[in-house]
Parts: sequence; C-alpha cells; structure tokens
Amino acid sequence: MRALTDTWTMAKRSLRHTTRSMDTIITVVLMPIALMLLFVYVFGGALGAQTSVDYIDFLTPGVVIMTVISGIAYAAFRLAMDMQKGIISRFRTMPVRPSSVLSGQALSSTVSNALSCALVVVVAFLIGFRPVPDAGAWVLAAGLVLLFILATTWLAMFFGLLARTVEGAGAFSYILFLLIFISPSFVPTDSMAPWLQSFAENQPLTPIVDTIRSLLTDGTPGPRFWVALAWAIGILVVSYALALVAYRRSDPPQAVA
Repeated sequence: MRALTDTWTMAKRSLRHTTRSMDTIITVVLMPIALMLLFVYVFGGALGAQTSVDYIDFLTPGVVIMTVISGIAYAAFRLAMDMQKGIISRFRTMPVRPSSVLSGQALSSTVSNALSCALVVVVAFLIGFRPVPDAGAWVLAAGLVLLFILATTWLAMFFGLLARTVEGAGAFSYILFLLIFISPSFVPTDSMAPWLQSFAENQPLTPIVDTIRSLLTDGTPGPRFWVALAWAIGILVVSYALALVAYRRSDPPQAVA
C-alpha cells in the first residue's frame, strides 16, 4: 500500500510540472495536431488517392503514435533534469520506496500521454474522422495504445537515466520519429521505394499502426494483431529491466548551490 501511495505522490509531482510547462504542452499536444491538419488539408488530396479509406481515417492512428513519441521524449527530459539537479539523490535519502521514483514517472507519463492522444482523436473527429462504432474495437485499440505508451515510457526513462546532459535525454526519440515516418502512418508502404518497403513493413511501429487502423476502420484486429502485441510487450519488458538496472547503477550528481 505504501508503495502505491509513494508512486501516486511522485506521479502527481511530475504531472504538476507537465501542466505548468507551456512549451511542453505545445510540443506534446499542439505539434501533432498541427501536423495532422497539415497532412489532411495540404497533402491530403495527393496522399489520399493512395489509400482505400478516407485519408483522415488512414492518418489518425499514425498521428496518435506520433503524439506518444512526443510525450515520452519529455519524460526522458524530465527524468534527466531530476538526475542532474540531484533531486533523485534527495529522494533516495527520504522514506520513499525506491520503486516509486520510476513508477511515479511512468504513471504520470502514461496519464498525460493518454490525455494527449484523446485530445488528438477529438480534433480528428472535428475534421472528419469517422471510425467504426464498435465498442470492442475501441477497447482493443485503446488498450494497445496504452500498452505502447507504457512500453515506450520505460524506454524513455532508460535513456533519461543514461543521458549525460538534459538536452541529450530526448535525442533517442529522433529514431522513433524516423520509424513513424518510415511506416504506413502517412502513406501505404507499397507506395515507397522497393528498397525501403521491406524495412517499413518489418519494423516495430508498422504492425502497431496497422492494427490500430484496422480496429478503428474495419472493427477487426487485422492479421498483425499478435505481432503488434508481441512488439509492445517485448519493448515493455526489455525497457523496464534496462531502466531498473540503469537506476540501480546511477550515481546522480549533487545539486550545485
């Protein structure tokens, strides 16, 4: 019970920092929405001709995943800042369960990213997103998104603990942004160059985006549901283990007066 209480306390602290940071809100929420509007109203006429469904329906799952990637980059930045300022060292001297320090960060990141994704979906509805009205499909899609958020949050914390500087903590997210663009998030993979298509079809974000899209447009998990689930769970297990090892080995510097 105490571990849960400490985790919630740490999560509330992190959430307060997030809601008070206007640049974070702009980066995590407004930028994905701006990109969605750009792709729909500027590139949608050309790109939509390559899709079998309305382009906004095709695009929205990819923008949701992009929103998650933007959010976890901030989680890595936040943790690295606490490390550099010696906040983590202070927590270690307090009667706080050690597990709650990282768990609180993970919980706050999951909550804030879930809310950001929900806001993106609301905006998508306003500009024409029309998913299938199937409650079961919605539950599965939301569950996969939450699992992806949790998995990549622990990945972000691992890199946040390894980062030598606060500025470099979120640099790992550039790789994920590259993967989201080399995936069927904005155009079908069969429209890509042949040498790139094979990579795009077999990288981890592709089955996740495809499964979410299939659930929301067809009401079915699609043929790659288990592959998507395996990738998400695999990333979660490996990232969680690596983050715990990095946390135990870390020796954060004391804050400079």
